[in-house]
Amino acid sequence: MTFDLRKESLRYHSSFPQGKLKITSSKPVKTQKDLTLAYTPGVAEPCIEISKDKEKVFSYTNRGNSVAIITDGTAVLGLGKIGPLAALPVMEGKSVLFKKFADIDAYPICLNLGGGTGDDYLNYFVSTIKAMEPSFGGINLEDIAAPTCFDLQEKLSGEMGIPVFHDDQKGTAIVVTAALTNALKLACKKFENIKIVMSGAGAAGIAIAKLLLEYKVSKKQIFLCDSKGLVVNSRDDINDEKRNFAQQATPNSIGLGEALKNADVFIGVSAAGVLKPEMIKNMNKSPIIFAAANPIPEIMPKDAFSAGAYIVATGRSDFQNQINNSLGFPGIFRGALDVRAKTINMAMQIAASKAIAELVNEPASGKILKILKKAYPKEAKIFSSPSSLNKFYIVPKQFDLRVVPRVARMVAKAAMETKVAQVKIANLEAYEKSVFKRILANWK
Repeated sequence: MTFDLRKESLRYHSSFPQGKLKITSSKPVKTQKDLTLAYTPGVAEPCIEISKDKEKVFSYTNRGNSVAIITDGTAVLGLGKIGPLAALPVMEGKSVLFKKFADIDAYPICLNLGGGTGDDYLNYFVSTIKAMEPSFGGINLEDIAAPTCFDLQEKLSGEMGIPVFHDDQKGTAIVVTAALTNALKLACKKFENIKIVMSGAGAAGIAIAKLLLEYKVSKKQIFLCDSKGLVVNSRDDINDEKRNFAQQATPNSIGLGEALKNADVFIGVSAAGVLKPEMIKNMNKSPIIFAAANPIPEIMPKDAFSAGAYIVATGRSDFQNQINNSLGFPGIFRGALDVRAKTINMAMQIAASKAIAELVNEPASGKILKILKKAYPKEAKIFSSPSSLNKFYIVPKQFDLRVVPRVARMVAKAAMETKVAQVKIANLEAYEKSVFKRILANWK
């Protein structure tokens, strides 16, 4: 039977109760005494304590486990500027992943700010989010168009006392670098010696480029392409973020195909179908193709392999090697929240990427193995192998419940080492186990 994605998705979202979220109480409200404690007059007592000591908000409320997922609907998935109302299903979906994979309570907040640009719009956006700080332990920025997203991330990170994380930028970069770490191992290549061509110079593309610099990649190795071709210094239509990675090249009309000659890696975060088979044929031996555009990648895997690709990854769950933010953001926020990090800095991002990459070669066992085998019956053998890494398994699977605890542990460790943590975890091994147990409870 053919799976009708549109029909099934609309049925899934419209069946009662509509949407994907609901709120439930974490404390019993079954008796008059319960009601007295949950609301007036009992609720006044924690209010008084918090008014005396603001830090007690983390003891008496759920703030420390709450994340706001905030968008203005200007750059949604592969759908573009569809507005805050149409963006709501995506934000609800992300809330579900936060809860299911990391036991974090995340709230979709779609702001009707007009979807503008410029300093006035940016300042309005910043002030709106800053006003929400008392309610949340972290902010996840989502589906916000460039260049506003860059400035928003920078301003909020400098002015708020809780972590602010634009997942389309940094989450994508973390998972891509994890996948590339393992792909290069298989291809017997090194970061410092490769030519990387990127299609897409928006939020994700720029963030990937920036994170690659932390992996011994120089700017000279990164060939950034946008819809008009290679980003070069002679162009007068590029913003500061693009200019930071501009190549010294002439003429200023070099296309993607020309840029890909003798390249080792293609990273696509752009649009469907922009990568042609003949372009891959002009790349170096054992080319690595990351075609992460959603819902339709820059090239379909079968076409990429036919053209000589060595490793292919996409952003889709129906193909092998899915590069998806959900491998990153749940564990990143879990670790950041648990040490009450003031920010999510570069050290924490690198720690998350390395944790994701390293898990591929750790065999699963027990309940995790059962969950993985049920979710991926055709690939069951790799999950119990001590050397699982192969061309079709360069990052962990979405249902690998080891990912969040490990990422959380390494993020928390990096936060403490870089002195942005306000809470110390003495035993990180025990902490990882406790996170695992907490998450496993969501799957019973």
